[in-house]
Amino acid sequence: MPRYFLEVSYKGTAYSGFQKQDNANTIQAEIEKAFSVLQKNNIEITGSSRTDAGVHALQNFFHFDYDNSIQPQFLYKLNAILPIDIVAVNIQQVGDDAHCRFDATSRAYRYFIHQAKNPFLYDRAYYYPYTIDFEKLNEAAKLIMQYVNFTSFSKRNTQVKSFECRIEQSEWKIEEKLWIYHVKANRFLRGMVRGLTGTMLQVGRDKISIENLKTIIEGMDNSKAYFAVPAKGLFLEKVEYPDHIYKR
Repeated sequence: MPRYFLEVSYKGTAYSGFQKQDNANTIQAEIEKAFSVLQKNNIEITGSSRTDAGVHALQNFFHFDYDNSIQPQFLYKLNAILPIDIVAVNIQQVGDDAHCRFDATSRAYRYFIHQAKNPFLYDRAYYYPYTIDFEKLNEAAKLIMQYVNFTSFSKRNTQVKSFECRIEQSEWKIEEKLWIYHVKANRFLRGMVRGLTGTMLQVGRDKISIENLKTIIEGMDNSKAYFAVPAKGLFLEKVEYPDHIYKR
């Protein structure tokens, strides 16, 4: 059966994450519901990244198997059914064994912070009105790239077999008065970006030192990391795949 990748973008404020759950509304549930309206049958989708409750995505992918051809108006009709805070960006046929989660070569996230109260950012960035040393933030971000084991930044109750991640980018930037953490890796653990962000903010505020950060990373104990930053500031920015999985 032909397989397709569906590229989507969504604002996660109103949802309990991506993955379908009992008694909670999710991104997956809304997309599958829209598919059922269009096709009058159930199509199960698989996501590349299971974003948590309140987390947004500038780009995420899902795959699904579909026995009929995709008509030119399919995307338009799908968007007409989907809620205003979820948009289907593109549909593309891929190899029959392509997997949007396991074939991804990298994922990139951004975490947004604003230091001036702004009603237009309250659900898309973390209001953090404290004095922060920007150089120390980037010193901490640079240090993170020296490690591959991120056990200390993984939430409990995870089923992963490995806590190793290859970090390709880790840096803070200031763009239009927003403090933005850019991080890219081959994979991420549950809660990892928020754990890294929260812990680096402690460094930036001189609550902990760079040496303390080293100890936290090397100690492989997630009780020492700081996860207490809200989901609303986190965006899945980009998911990348090798060219060979796409049908030409």
